[in-house]
Amino acid sequence: MAIIDITEKAQRELGTLLAGKAASPDAGLRLGVSKGGCAGWQYEMKVSEPEAGDEIVEQGGVRVIVAADSLDKLRGCEVDFSDDLTDAGFKINNPKARRACGCGTSFEPEDEPEGSGAEDGEVCGGGGAA
Repeated sequence: MAIIDITEKAQRELGTLLAGKAASPDAGLRLGVSKGGCAGWQYEMKVSEPEAGDEIVEQGGVRVIVAADSLDKLRGCEVDFSDDLTDAGFKINNPKARRACGCGTSFEPEDEPEGSGAEDGEVCGGGGAA
């Protein structure tokens, strides 16, 4: 089993993104997590080259790089792409998430005590423009 899975739709979109950015052959979509977000942990994504200790997953001619410090929280995830009008972009389907906020950018892992973030499906982020 791969560290993560990349859906065919995500593979196509990532290939287009990397070609459009004229990224180096070593570059890919780098995934990580950091403390924050309304559910406790937030996903981070950027086009980048791998760093020391990162895991590289190649499927369908594209590369996803999993940050070394995020492997435990991302192992077993699926990277997908949504082209919904109001919510387009790469999405992470995380089987280790006990719950996720309504915007889908943060999650609470099963292996941590329940926090006080947004309830599953509840929209977070305050709703005001900066």
